[in-house]
Amino acid sequence: MLIRHAPDLTENDVTPKETYLRRREIMAMGIGAGLSALAGGAQAAQLTGKLSGKKTFWTNEAQTPREAVTTYNNFYEFGTDKSEPAKYAAALTTRPWTIKLDGKAAKPQTVDIETLLKGALEERIYRLRCVEGWSMVIPWIGIPLADVIKRAEPTADAKYVAFESLARPKEMRGVRSPVLHWPYVEGLRIDEAMNSLAFLAVGLYGDLLPNQNGAPIRLVVPWKYGFKSIKSIVRISFTNKQPSTSWNLSAPDEYGFYSNVNPTVDHPRWSQATERRIGEFRRRDTLMFNGYGDNVAHLYKGMDLQKYY
Repeated sequence: MLIRHAPDLTENDVTPKETYLRRREIMAMGIGAGLSALAGGAQAAQLTGKLSGKKTFWTNEAQTPREAVTTYNNFYEFGTDKSEPAKYAAALTTRPWTIKLDGKAAKPQTVDIETLLKGALEERIYRLRCVEGWSMVIPWIGIPLADVIKRAEPTADAKYVAFESLARPKEMRGVRSPVLHWPYVEGLRIDEAMNSLAFLAVGLYGDLLPNQNGAPIRLVVPWKYGFKSIKSIVRISFTNKQPSTSWNLSAPDEYGFYSNVNPTVDHPRWSQATERRIGEFRRRDTLMFNGYGDNVAHLYKGMDLQKYY
């Protein structure tokens, strides 16, 4: 373990201002109380439903405190400030909820979230690395993305998987703003989507997924930057063409289709060579593919990762 002493520290090693200013709120929020404060009535009951499953892809790394994970979020459908999803996402209705599987598939269908919750769930601890230079270690609960894809039986010419988020302006205040193209869309190559690490999360820390974290179902692609892990999914489509992605549409020079974690490819406005784990003061070196190279490097053999960023 690298231990940094005071003379080694810079302003970049300081806890983010937003987290510091909200430190008393975060410390005061117990697990149950925090969830109740974020949602009321039946919605709160949804958030506190217990989940468990077979443990896969585990790590001994220190987990990010739950209070930080549920109060420091990127979810532009509820606002651009990282504190806004926790404030406003209680307005989202997550039941009933279905996911449409369509496109180039032999068995297009609509799947109810309750059907997925009754399936074989897995517990995984993954690092999630965000493009702004911060990261978290989160215990997720969900199902392999490949299991859902197989339901639809994609045809041989399905080369990509496109994802679409809910866009409900009455409940999602951010959708009323033109900050991004709505609905939020993302995509993967189908071999990426079928990789054993690609995951559809329905919970974290043993509970159903809180609204601000992408309820009731979100993608987790741990070797890519966090914005690839699309939230509140309502549609998964199979296509033979590379699908559009929201951040690539908004700023193509800054956000490529692949968006693999790569310390050698900087964002035009900041370095990606180091990161800060939420709750820590020191910075650490960013790992290629976020440390999951053994599982995913083969997907990009022969590709110019500077060009295909």
